[in-house]
Amino acid sequence: MKSLFRSQAALLLAVAGLYMLASVLAGTFLNVYLWKSRQNFAMIGWFTVAQQIAVGLSFWLGGKWVKEHNKMNALRLGIAVSGFFYLLVLWLRGESVHYIWPLGLILGLSIGFYWLAFNIVFFEITEAENRDFFNGWMGLLGSLTGIAGPWISGWLISLWQGERGYRVVFMISLCTYGVAAVLSFLLKRRKSEGSYLWTEPWRELRRAGSPWRPAAAALLFQGLREGVFSFLIGLLVYIAAREESKLGQFALITSAVSLLSYYAAGKWFKPKYRSAGMLAGGLLLVAVITPLLWKVSFGTLLVMGIGTSLCIPLYMLPMTSTSFDLMGLSAESAGKRVELVVLRELSLMSGRLLGLLVFIAVLSVQDSPRVITLLMLLLGCAPLGSWLMLHRLLKRKGETHPAQN
Repeated sequence: MKSLFRSQAALLLAVAGLYMLASVLAGTFLNVYLWKSRQNFAMIGWFTVAQQIAVGLSFWLGGKWVKEHNKMNALRLGIAVSGFFYLLVLWLRGESVHYIWPLGLILGLSIGFYWLAFNIVFFEITEAENRDFFNGWMGLLGSLTGIAGPWISGWLISLWQGERGYRVVFMISLCTYGVAAVLSFLLKRRKSEGSYLWTEPWRELRRAGSPWRPAAAALLFQGLREGVFSFLIGLLVYIAAREESKLGQFALITSAVSLLSYYAAGKWFKPKYRSAGMLAGGLLLVAVITPLLWKVSFGTLLVMGIGTSLCIPLYMLPMTSTSFDLMGLSAESAGKRVELVVLRELSLMSGRLLGLLVFIAVLSVQDSPRVITLLMLLLGCAPLGSWLMLHRLLKRKGETHPAQN
């Protein structure tokens, strides 16, 4: 049985690696592609808002399918719709900026269906004792794909300047999604359990003493930062450097640093260090933004990127592992794992939407570089809010032993 779990975990990591590679190959330059057609921060912001709305809806609505039917088909649908999205972008070309909302919704649906199924399978094939190890491997894969994907894309776009380079990159990404979809058929079909409880996320939050209350608040703070930083950093690097190859170099360097930091975290970062590590990581994530207060340039952005890559595992590993550990506290919570994954994602989505709406509202009044930097610093403090919400729970987790899946 353990060898089966190991083989399934390896297959899941392989599928995830290909999916992430396809996503970073094209996704790193997707916002730059849109920006070159219309230089408007609010447009990119609304594109991301559309994605987040679709992600939340696909998690909530898709939960019934994943719990009561074949969750692996949901994972494959997410991969297939990702490929369809890039087909649309290839077809629309420069006209894509006129279809920000439908394109954002399609991309969000693909992301939602894939990660909903992935998170459920991830929970089922791991246990509390090895989740940090598995998350470390996920971080390593994310770093490796982050090294190779953007550098290759930047090189290809620079080689074939203009529209042709982007089309080549989007085609390669499309083919990589296809390979991931084929490989996913080697994953074992997971059995369905029970009926889907549509309102369980809200019932759990209303339950007195529920550990999901601080966890959901912490996830909301995580989303505040993620919603804006997920697209803004890459866009600022391109605006500062004016070259796609420079953005590829930025991603290569920061991902190489992240590779080392996730390797170290996966090897030495233990559950008992989660609270202290998370606080240190949150403080460092704020500190690395401060060079931008003096000047926003490729150099200062690179300093921030390297610093973020070094300390992000200290923050992200406790955030990821703790919420999944809560799903295994009891047989009852494990039986509601689909609904709890939906609760987790809706909490993240709420934070991301809030951060994006603040970003769009502020930039509609003033979009100077100074205002953008101050807004980044404000949103960059959100990880400290996550720690404030979770630190008592993290300390209690060191004294308890969650139930096995």
